Amino acid sequence: MKAIGFKEHLPIESEKSLVDINKEIPVAKGHDLLVKVNAVSVNPVDVSVRRNGRGQLKYPKIIGWDAVGTVLQIGNQVTNFKTGDRVWYAGSFIRPGSDEEFQLVDERIVGNAPVNLSDEQAAAIPLVGLTAYESLFEQLPIDVKVDSHNKVILIINGAGGVASIAVQLAHLAGLKIIATASRPESIKWAKRNGADYIVNHRQDLVKQVRALGFKYVDYILNLQNLDAHWDEIAQLIKPEGFVAATTENHHLIDLQKLTKKKATFAWEWMYTKSYYHTSDMISQSHILNRLAKLYDDKKLKLIDTKHYSPINAKNLRKAHADVETGHMTGKVTLSGW
Repeated sequence: MKAIGFKEHLPIESEKSLVDINKEIPVAKGHDLLVKVNAVSVNPVDVSVRRNGRGQLKYPKIIGWDAVGTVLQIGNQVTNFKTGDRVWYAGSFIRPGSDEEFQLVDERIVGNAPVNLSDEQAAAIPLVGLTAYESLFEQLPIDVKVDSHNKVILIINGAGGVASIAVQLAHLAGLKIIATASRPESIKWAKRNGADYIVNHRQDLVKQVRALGFKYVDYILNLQNLDAHWDEIAQLIKPEGFVAATTENHHLIDLQKLTKKKATFAWEWMYTKSYYHTSDMISQSHILNRLAKLYDDKKLKLIDTKHYSPINAKNLRKAHADVETGHMTGKVTLSGW
């Protein structure tokens, strides 16, 4: 089968940074589905894993953490899917990724793809959808059964991939949303997704949020550069409020800044459940099915903004380069082999 991988951590300008390879088609066993991958997308984590590292790998590493495809084969313990099902998923951090023609994936982190979305449209969503959903409703945790119309959330990096879904979900949950954005196109994107207010993360967030009339906010979701914003977060979070963050920080954060407010801090890493095979691993399947229903009910907006075809090393390098600019709104997808 066809696949794209790398053996060296090289700049994306190098033709060897991502190369076309061939490998054997794997066999589904246990809880695994063998999926014919129809479309994929590229996330910042793809860039980070490809770019950061040392030395030469013995075997090509295949990454990619978004896919839409068709189930071709099921393992003997599979109970939720059958051959022919159209599925979507983000996959696992410890297994070969979706940049291959046929992929093994555990059924417990797979959902039924939205009927009303094309492969290209759906491929943009799983990783950021899962991250946004878990951040809001598990880690913060926002209770959708409770009236949230008087609650305020600050979403830092409010126009990135995760925020593209997080802003929409927070809007559906009834929260008042303050999103950060700094460029005209990113401001427009955040407002399009449901942000009520925009502040600039390149300027003093405390002054800007308080100028809007909010001394504190109930929730903060940090999606970029926690180091730069930690002091502002500590000042703006409401006493007994909740903070969640997805980005890796490069320095120790001072949790004591939250002590007097008795505020809660939580990390969100979409891969945790599949990495450790947690007891609630199947919740990712349920979340993907909920997101699919929201899309089929036309309650969520599409987030794919750029597309390449076919899926090959040349086009995947283009998609990685797009993400590396740091100026994308929405997601870049690839489809077809």
